[in-house]
Amino acid sequence: MKTTMKKVLAIVTLLLFVLTAGCTKKVERESFVPTDKTGDIVVLFTSDVHCGIDQNFGYVGLKAAKDAAEAAGNHVILVDNGDSIQGETIGTMTKGEASIKLMNALGYDVAIPGNHEFDYGMERFLELTEMANFPYISCNFNKEGELVFDPYIIKEFDDVKIAFVGVTTPYTLNSSLTTSFKDDDGNYIYGFLEDESGEKLYEAVQQATDDARAEGAQYVVLMGHLGNYDNYHPYTYDDVISHTSGIDAVLDGHSHDSEKKIAKNKDGDDIIRQACGTKMEGIGWLRISVDGGEVDSGLYTYNNTVSVAELLGIENEMNALIEAATHDLNEKFKEVVAHSDYDLTIYDPVSVNVRIVRKMETNLGDLCADAYRYQTGADIAFINGGGVRASIAKGDITLNDIFSVNPFNNKIAVIEVSGRQILDAMEWGVRAVPGESGAFPQVSGLTYEIHSYLDSTCTQDEMGMFTGVTGEYRVKNVKVGGEPLDLDKTYTLAANDFILLNDGDGYTMFKGSKVLNKSVNLDNQMLIDYISEILGGNIGEEYANPYGQGRITIISEAQ
Repeated sequence: MKTTMKKVLAIVTLLLFVLTAGCTKKVERESFVPTDKTGDIVVLFTSDVHCGIDQNFGYVGLKAAKDAAEAAGNHVILVDNGDSIQGETIGTMTKGEASIKLMNALGYDVAIPGNHEFDYGMERFLELTEMANFPYISCNFNKEGELVFDPYIIKEFDDVKIAFVGVTTPYTLNSSLTTSFKDDDGNYIYGFLEDESGEKLYEAVQQATDDARAEGAQYVVLMGHLGNYDNYHPYTYDDVISHTSGIDAVLDGHSHDSEKKIAKNKDGDDIIRQACGTKMEGIGWLRISVDGGEVDSGLYTYNNTVSVAELLGIENEMNALIEAATHDLNEKFKEVVAHSDYDLTIYDPVSVNVRIVRKMETNLGDLCADAYRYQTGADIAFINGGGVRASIAKGDITLNDIFSVNPFNNKIAVIEVSGRQILDAMEWGVRAVPGESGAFPQVSGLTYEIHSYLDSTCTQDEMGMFTGVTGEYRVKNVKVGGEPLDLDKTYTLAANDFILLNDGDGYTMFKGSKVLNKSVNLDNQMLIDYISEILGGNIGEEYANPYGQGRITIISEAQ
């Protein structure tokens, strides 16, 4: 009976994958396909898991998908496009080790580093790569000009060779722990082939592709942590595709989207780019068919509050491994530390998949910034939208909820700054509006307008670091405590040390500022203390509006 039930569940799971795959568009290639090929080559890929090991599909669902694809007679390759080891409590508390062990159990074949693989420091990341039973690859991650990993790897099935080339956005240098990339004197010794034009990156991808072809690869798949953010030029997936040739498909991550796009390469050929979202809400696939060697891609999707394992009762070896990895932490982090009468959000309540915390005010952004300002006594406080990682549902708030909002364990610092520095910081943070940016400032003690009809005139260097403003500011009518911002006045500013002390998200305008306190407390602890001590343990009507309290006004047309 038990065996029969497992078979039924496997069939149901397989049907679910087929029904949710969505429409696809085939891109044909002139490729070598031997007549004795026994099955399609199927690449299953994940990206931006962010420790969502038991959410959505979860790793139990991923194992079921892999098993189903293999049972259908396919050759299956499992790959990850970065940001797997950080984002939930289990990542923070084990510094990524739990995720690596689970990926080993799943049988991953290859992975690339995302920007958040470095959040625990370079030494720790390299330790984790040694724990992995699979290789990390990258054609652009280097130490003093020498590649840290192999630029590509080739897998072979039925005499068909498929190469995987790895590439990570150079903007990793300002979107992870910046000290990870520096020596003891503060000099950058690690890099990602960054330059103002993107040519170094394109050349590295092209060289790896050409070398893989010369080694006999009939197919080349680019594994990218690049994304589609408008402010990430010249390093977006489209930039890389349009400046290279010889790549058959791009499996991409970083921007948490789930789009399939057809982009033109350097020679005018159509190239598939497929993404798969975040937190295991999607499992991406790439198929090289047995008949004709066609290359196609798609996405298995899942969007429910209950995980696929729980909903369908799927059981495989991953259930027990995940339970063992999470049990003690889950028990500890079930502790209720506060209550909220309202949903606190990072997403648009209407367009539920839009992360508005990265482009407009939200009530959760207000709450976090208030926590820093009230407890430090600073004139102004802000938090980068990319530092607010999860929403909080109304009702009891657990320790896990708090750590999910602020999983990085950043310290809150306080510095002295001029009004000019504040204006530059706001201008830099909103440069992508109406698009997303992890640098977007959620504020306390400050109000401002974003005149988004004006183009941003912020300048940056090849590492994505702020270098100045050359034209009209799109940030206007800035007020501190209700009074107009004085560009020559000195203010106190509280924010995480990632931004204030380490150039995080490219905020270099604070260099040389007087540091009043390098470490007031951890960001998540300050959030707990603010709610429990200052708000009396309950988040009330003050934070009812998901779009915040009117601290940030976006003006989209000239008046």
